Amino acid sequence: MKNWTKAEILDVYNKPLLELVYEAATAHRQFHKAGEVQISSLLSIKTGGCSEDCAYCPQAARYHTDIKVHKLMSIEEVNTASERAKNAGASRMCLGAAWREVRDNKDFDKVLEMVKTINAKEMEVCCTLGMLTEEQAKKLADAGLYAYNHNIDTSEEFYGDVITTRTYEDRLNTIKNVRKAGMTVCSGGIIGMGESVEDRIGMLFTLTNLTPQPESVPINGLVPVEGTPLEKQEIVPVWDMVRMIATTRIVMPHTSVRLSAGRLSMSMEAQALCFMAGASSIFAGDKLLTTPNPAFNEDMDMFNILGLTPKAAFSEKKVMA
Repeated sequence: MKNWTKAEILDVYNKPLLELVYEAATAHRQFHKAGEVQISSLLSIKTGGCSEDCAYCPQAARYHTDIKVHKLMSIEEVNTASERAKNAGASRMCLGAAWREVRDNKDFDKVLEMVKTINAKEMEVCCTLGMLTEEQAKKLADAGLYAYNHNIDTSEEFYGDVITTRTYEDRLNTIKNVRKAGMTVCSGGIIGMGESVEDRIGMLFTLTNLTPQPESVPINGLVPVEGTPLEKQEIVPVWDMVRMIATTRIVMPHTSVRLSAGRLSMSMEAQALCFMAGASSIFAGDKLLTTPNPAFNEDMDMFNILGLTPKAAFSEKKVMA
């Protein structure tokens, strides 16, 4: 695997757009099946009331947003939601809880049962629950968790402008604990938070230098939410999303690049460019945790028009082998 420098990644990012997309599409076809896109479903199993101060997040208790705090869902509710997602074509179920960190209590025991229940449906199960110890990661792995999401969000240099309640090193340590437990890593970030191009490159530089690189990298466009510190941020230009996805695809050719938050403000043509540039996964359903997302039937229309095929579960490992 090539060890990219920041200067090399920046050169890729700054290529003429059509040349960049062509190069990314070529790299994508080397390691992935063209036109195959994974449909994932993201469920907020515990909403709001988080003690963190992530400037983009409406679930932080300190911000005044319209988010209604909701305690941990029942195993039965999650089972029903995952069944509905699978029937709609999703092969990956992601469970998100607004926690700073996992605690060894009854709620965590319930999450372990949720993982076992969904795993039995032959769906990939991913969780994003905050910071994890090595022992907690092992418990999740033993329950059958396929992937753990823990985004680094941005560059190490810009990170403190967005979050002060948790360090960059904290995030990297959780990723290390996930790796030690033998699970796949899902880690990416958000663009449109006021960061520079160099910060975007810095984020990719960190991810490319993880050993091994993440199997999954979500690229999110900020969805500004009223009541958060970033509520006044302008929606990131679609060309920036295309550049970011294409650059990610080139510097991490084996990775599944996930076109995540921000799709609601993108036209079908814009999303098509993202797929051309190497995006191989979307989140389907009307919400991404707490922010709006395109309706499922709209996504299925897009798949039909663009000739995209839903990707089967557990094909990521085959690609990485």
